[in-house]
Amino acid sequence: MTTRANAFQGGPVIIALMNQKGGCGKTTTAIHSAGALAARGERVLLVDLDPQAHATLGLGGLGDDCPSVAEVMLDGVPARKAMSTVPGGFQLLGCRGRLREFEERSENALHAERQLETCLAPIIQDFDWIVIDCPPRADGVLCANALFAATSALLVVEVGAFSLQGAIEAQRILEEVAQSQESEHHLRAVATLFDRKSRFSRDLLTGLFTHFGDVMFDTVIRTSVRLREAAAVGLPVQVLDPTSRACEDFAALTDEWMLERSRGLPASV
Repeated sequence: MTTRANAFQGGPVIIALMNQKGGCGKTTTAIHSAGALAARGERVLLVDLDPQAHATLGLGGLGDDCPSVAEVMLDGVPARKAMSTVPGGFQLLGCRGRLREFEERSENALHAERQLETCLAPIIQDFDWIVIDCPPRADGVLCANALFAATSALLVVEVGAFSLQGAIEAQRILEEVAQSQESEHHLRAVATLFDRKSRFSRDLLTGLFTHFGDVMFDTVIRTSVRLREAAAVGLPVQVLDPTSRACEDFAALTDEWMLERSRGLPASV
């Protein structure tokens, strides 16, 4: 089995954000992590691979004549023509509902799980980081595409009553995909929606760290009104309120990402 930490070097770090349930803060983490990296001067692309298009909507949506990731994967539109610059200074490869059509066509297509990797290849060296927001179904063809393209996987785990089960299932599916692809992804996890005033929340967080151990990032993303406001106005929190607690949390998370990269976090060729 090929370990991607040994197989890739020199290109961007490509991170697939995933879980097996919705409402865990995955899209929020994708948007504001991309914003935090861009705020450091990094070249960042956010790919919205969720048919619900929440990352795209959370950044103001796509213009009527802007192609989406679906047109890139279905119709051969060059990825460069489908990218747009969003507030915060990073690039978005946005989404519309036609991604469901890709899922349907993929049932009868060979190597459908490699389509995103192929589509990103011409632009990959334009970026330091590529962040892929996956749908809340880790066993589907879209997540398989994200994992084929990615060098790292990030489990986004809500500090909630049923979050651990979803994260464990996503981890299991990730391991199965790695076996089928004959590769291993660098795996980390981050806790989100943490209410530090709640004893229940604190106990759950302790359980997450106990289960995942060193896989967990030290940074915990706390609940924040600013994050809800940011989604409502279509801005990353770094633009909406750069002095907020939420902005500090995502800066701390990207501190950990960048430290890992300096220590050899796997990147694409």
